[in-house]
Amino acid sequence: MVKANVVTRHDFLSGHGKANQKDSLTRQTVSARRRLALTDLKELYAGNRLVQNIVDIPAEDMTRNWFTLKLDDDDLRQALEDKIRDLNAKQAFKSMLAYERLYGDGFVSIGTKETRNWDLKDELNPNRIKSIDYLHPFSRLKVSNFITNEDVFSTRYGDVEYFDIMRRNNSGIVDHNGQIFGQTKVHHSRLFHHVTRRLEDEYEGQSIMEPLFDTYTIFDSTKWSVGQILYDLTFKKLKSPGVDQWSREEKLAAQMELDFAFRTEALALLGVEEDLTKESTNVSGVKDLIDFVWEVLSGELRMPKSIIKGQEAGTITGAQYDVINYYNRIEAQQENELKPHLERLIRLLMQSEEFGRLDPASIDWELTFNPLWSVDKKTDAEINKIEAETDAIYIDRGVASPDEVRQHRIGDHGMSDLDLTNDEMDDGINFVRDQKKKPWWKKMMNKE
Repeated sequence: MVKANVVTRHDFLSGHGKANQKDSLTRQTVSARRRLALTDLKELYAGNRLVQNIVDIPAEDMTRNWFTLKLDDDDLRQALEDKIRDLNAKQAFKSMLAYERLYGDGFVSIGTKETRNWDLKDELNPNRIKSIDYLHPFSRLKVSNFITNEDVFSTRYGDVEYFDIMRRNNSGIVDHNGQIFGQTKVHHSRLFHHVTRRLEDEYEGQSIMEPLFDTYTIFDSTKWSVGQILYDLTFKKLKSPGVDQWSREEKLAAQMELDFAFRTEALALLGVEEDLTKESTNVSGVKDLIDFVWEVLSGELRMPKSIIKGQEAGTITGAQYDVINYYNRIEAQQENELKPHLERLIRLLMQSEEFGRLDPASIDWELTFNPLWSVDKKTDAEINKIEAETDAIYIDRGVASPDEVRQHRIGDHGMSDLDLTNDEMDDGINFVRDQKKKPWWKKMMNKE
């Protein structure tokens, strides 16, 4: 009987053998997640401009160019737009989005007048709204408790049904009738609640700064280290006989005096046996380390470095594909996250007595967000030049007629934004034909 040889493979990643003795990577374990208190998040935001950019810029971009309301009834459309402007809804929703990024949850309270007596714990009935008088954004700092539906067979499973909200003024805690009390139970329908990062079985959303905190700490240390390098980039070294015999007080006094003199005076008077030299700090490789930290921070935020640093909003220069991808992501967030809140606000306004209790389902209306970005003038000119050269080649080689090119540009591409007349388009085509006669055009065609 022949026994087969059994070969067992011991992988060091499995934690056996040398892994426990030499390879430190295999001994890493999942650490407890970092939880930041609301007061810590507030201080972190207040004390650092980079954190403010991380929190504010996406919220500003999502609301910067606002939206267009498409409605056949121009009077109704204008009335709705005026009301939304009077409510300062743009600023309210921008603050709500920023609060959500910083604290994990953002809110906007809906201030209503209604046809019957009501309480904040009562569900908001759109058919009883007389008017909406204000929209007030606030953060999780005002919310003491989330009362969530945990029934897995409920249509609102996992959703918050009530919020315990602290209401106070400078003199104490009051309700809407002026009565002093502690906290109020508020039905979820009486406010807008925005949350995008919430783990299962957790009531509150997660701040974007919690998973980012370790990377931000490294970035903060990098700034401090660069400051130390700049401070000590060059320093003086003085050799003088008898220094080792000086007392501590003499050394400190001499150090202060010489440091002041060598920083403020260009001339140093030295003895025969003394020597003064300037030492420089070696900074090779520092830029690569700083770039690495920036790349990690940018990747975790899914924001280009130029955006985090405060690039002019909405302006794209040539080949900034990462910025284009960022704005495409913002557009997706507008559609998926912001649009439902805005559409709900418009429906509530339509159903209110102020707007004649209209039925939003019976009206053909649409909310579309305005474009977030456009190319700069130089890039736009380069694009138009390339398109014109391409059109001229098509016309010259019989691929398309001038009329077909005109229809293609007006109907499908960006030149429609220029609102050119037929005569202006003909002038452009004639200009390109004139360019074909010049040496640079013939040289280009010969290369092809």
